[in-house]
Amino acid sequence: MELFYEIEGNGVPIVLIHSGGVDSRVWRYMVPELAKSFKVITFDGRGTGRSPAMQEPTSLVEDLRKLLTHLGLERVTLVGHSMGGQIATDFTLSYPSMVEQLVVIAPSLTGYDYSQEFTNYMTSVNAAAPDISKIVELSLAAPIYRAVMASPHGSFLSEMHAHYMGRVFNEWKSFEVLWPEPPSIERLEKITASTLFIHGTIEWPDMYNIAEHFKRVPEIRFVEIQGADHMLVLTHAAELAISIREFCQR
Repeated sequence: MELFYEIEGNGVPIVLIHSGGVDSRVWRYMVPELAKSFKVITFDGRGTGRSPAMQEPTSLVEDLRKLLTHLGLERVTLVGHSMGGQIATDFTLSYPSMVEQLVVIAPSLTGYDYSQEFTNYMTSVNAAAPDISKIVELSLAAPIYRAVMASPHGSFLSEMHAHYMGRVFNEWKSFEVLWPEPPSIERLEKITASTLFIHGTIEWPDMYNIAEHFKRVPEIRFVEIQGADHMLVLTHAAELAISIREFCQR
């Protein structure tokens, strides 16, 4: 297995796991802030950015474990955004001794039954395949991207999304992701790591339902960022970095 990764800063290790549809460049505004206090590890998930394409059914949780083992990191803080939050949550349940603290930013959740509104949106986006430009247009037209697409970061997000989709259709040989069983939604109360849940106010209703499920985590704090949409890691990077730093150092 090969994964592209970068390390910046010194101190306690903190690993940032990006969402689907983009790559590790999405952390470009948060890394400099976090690197003032931590050793920050970012990486391109399999099939994204500068990492090799998906060739067979893959466990993204095991990819993360192998990366941490390669880096000699026995215990880390995990920060996951969207699907990265799902990976971080599943990893925390699978390898609790390796996670010092868990931060999930607008996370998805293994086993959650998404709303008809969301599934209709995904169906319309997928129906545009293999027209990459149309897929990107439909995907980023969702209301959860309203703030970021109206910001100076809109063109950067579009470029990352187009690069991701180009790799999916031209290089990927498999689209199957293997998740641990039972799904995380059935085991959230077993998370032993101190947890921080962050989300914006421009979101699918599903995000609030997922937040309700996360209330079962024994030690958890919630932060809501007004005016932020799903890509708050771009539009509210400084605010996020402050919240994460304060949470980790308290």
